[in-house]
Amino acid sequence: MITGELKSKVDRVWDAFWSGGISNPLEVIEQITYLLFLRRLDDLQTITEKKARITGEIEDPVFLPDQHHLRWSRFANLDPAELHALVSDEVFPYLRGLGQQVGGDDSTYSVHMKDARFTIPTPALLSRVVDMLGDIPMEDRDTNGDLYEYLLSKIASAGTNGQFRTPRHIINLMVAMMAPTPEDEICDPACGTAGFLVSASEHIREHHPSALTNAKQREHFHRSMFHGYDFDSTMLRIGSMNMLLHGIESPDIRYRDSLSEGAAADAQQYSLVLANPPFAGSLDYESTSKDLLRVVKTKKTELLFLALFLRLLKPGGRAAVIVPDGVLFGSSNAHKDLRRTLVEEQKLDAVVKLPSGVFKPYAGVSTAILCFTKTDSGGTDDVWFYDVTADGFSLDDKRNPIEANDLPDVLTRWQQRTTTERDRARTDSSFVVPKAEIAEQGYDLSINRYKEIVYDDVEHRDPLEIIADIEELDAEIAQGRAELKAMLE
Repeated sequence: MITGELKSKVDRVWDAFWSGGISNPLEVIEQITYLLFLRRLDDLQTITEKKARITGEIEDPVFLPDQHHLRWSRFANLDPAELHALVSDEVFPYLRGLGQQVGGDDSTYSVHMKDARFTIPTPALLSRVVDMLGDIPMEDRDTNGDLYEYLLSKIASAGTNGQFRTPRHIINLMVAMMAPTPEDEICDPACGTAGFLVSASEHIREHHPSALTNAKQREHFHRSMFHGYDFDSTMLRIGSMNMLLHGIESPDIRYRDSLSEGAAADAQQYSLVLANPPFAGSLDYESTSKDLLRVVKTKKTELLFLALFLRLLKPGGRAAVIVPDGVLFGSSNAHKDLRRTLVEEQKLDAVVKLPSGVFKPYAGVSTAILCFTKTDSGGTDDVWFYDVTADGFSLDDKRNPIEANDLPDVLTRWQQRTTTERDRARTDSSFVVPKAEIAEQGYDLSINRYKEIVYDDVEHRDPLEIIADIEELDAEIAQGRAELKAMLE
């Protein structure tokens, strides 16, 4: 996490955007994203120039000879008025037309910059932002990532279509539970700012350092391990930049309305799905993929996304996804059929109930994490349940840090779910439920269906004793009132 002077600079720039007329946090982050990308392009050009000192020629230049004045290192020191005019009239048109110059037309980053819009209103504001970004050591992956995470934390209101940012500590828990490896192909079909993919990449860096030293694994890590889809072009730009600043050279971040276009091309392509899809109510049948409707006949987006996850996964692939509580106990045929599919035809591993305040201030919706493995041949023997009551933050809109935190215990007990967890009582925070019992309950997956509540014995006094006490108090009050009246006469 960034602290001190850099954090203060970001806060001041953020305030300057606000006072300059840009109050939408996504637009602020988008404008900063463009500028960070321009710095990155300048760094790439510098690298090619250093190689050219050895080879004698510049291969795949980012900037052509007549474009060098558009480089960050050249324009960053211009006076504010010149800077604003150059960035508006020349730099952004260049950014939109990158095309073949940077990695070809299919380059993740150049694709998402094609409709770049420059909306910073004043030369003074642009100059302040450029100065702030110029102070950041771009070679420091941790600093870059922390800076961007801090910017993303400022998204304090829900976006369109039910989008809202998943808290980082919840993402990290889900990633740790799934424990991605260098061999995985990881997908988030509703990736937003790419938080799940970033966390997975950091987990692999920490737990599998060979992924970056082995040539084959390193190529896979940078170019074919991470896949994210979204239908919001702003989110795609922000998510791509988030990946870039966390050291992923060429992730597969693409435009796709996952539910409308379906997953026919990507069926059984991924070994791990991590996602918190938008819960935007229902879709029209006409706009919904027929592939998904064959799995579950519904208009509910949360059920269609679950069908999509099953379609995307390879046999043996696993998933950790966030669903609204209604998925666990909904009474429609579609709800019941999908739960039965997870329990009987796949391997449902866990249901982790989250407290309803986890997504505040965005929303107060009650949610749970579902963990399952695609087998197409069953395999569910028991399902592990955990009732999270505290996640380390207050469950109000302020979400201030507090001491109570179940998440470390969730991870510890998840790893013990097939051993010591089997002996836990139904009164505990976590326990195991046999598949047969879940089937008997109509495949209801709500934890309250199986959790046992212990009520403390309360001894009540005899009613006649209570009445006698009341009469005694009434007598004292009457006596006091009489004495007061005598004093006043």
